Amino acid sequence: MGFYAEHVVPRIINVACATGEAKALRRRVCAGLAGEVLEIGFGSGHNIPFYPPAVTHVAAIDPSGIGWKLATKRLNATTTPVERAGLDGQSLPFADASFDAALSTWTLCTIPDAGAALREVRRVLKPGAALHFVEHGLAPDERVRRWQRRLDPLEQRVFAGCHLTRPIPDLLTAAGFNVTELDVFYERGAPKFLAADSLGIAVSP
Repeated sequence: MGFYAEHVVPRIINVACATGEAKALRRRVCAGLAGEVLEIGFGSGHNIPFYPPAVTHVAAIDPSGIGWKLATKRLNATTTPVERAGLDGQSLPFADASFDAALSTWTLCTIPDAGAALREVRRVLKPGAALHFVEHGLAPDERVRRWQRRLDPLEQRVFAGCHLTRPIPDLLTAAGFNVTELDVFYERGAPKFLAADSLGIAVSP
């Protein structure tokens, strides 16, 4: 990664992802997590305050060393053991059926091959385990989608590969998950083309 992508973008995201609306969504998506949890796209650890007490360990996957440093205060404040366990969500360093649950928050937009990452998540989840997710992606309304398609190249340049147009539920289904809960909505206080969210649970058969 270049200097901008490696050093500047993580700091921008650290601030942008700390809004009150984002915190409310993190609280929703983390509810029900328990046991050994895999978190892809750990970033700077904004989910840490919302891990339920039933979470016994978190394996954090993220390529950004700056993000891990920015997470220091949150890591020091939690009693949940969090281990930086890998850099690439597309190739997870774990055995099959290792985890009780997984968590992904605003991550699938940026992973180069989101489908490969989801197949890896499914591989390391125990049968019947759930991926909890909140992701922005392709909007439900065609008018908004047109703007997303126009602005997607700019979004990728400004935010180091972030896509506006990925169809999150379709990606989950294509990776073999069963989407058992899904809420599609626009985040309050943000332009619709940036804030078409899908929040829910996808179960590994």
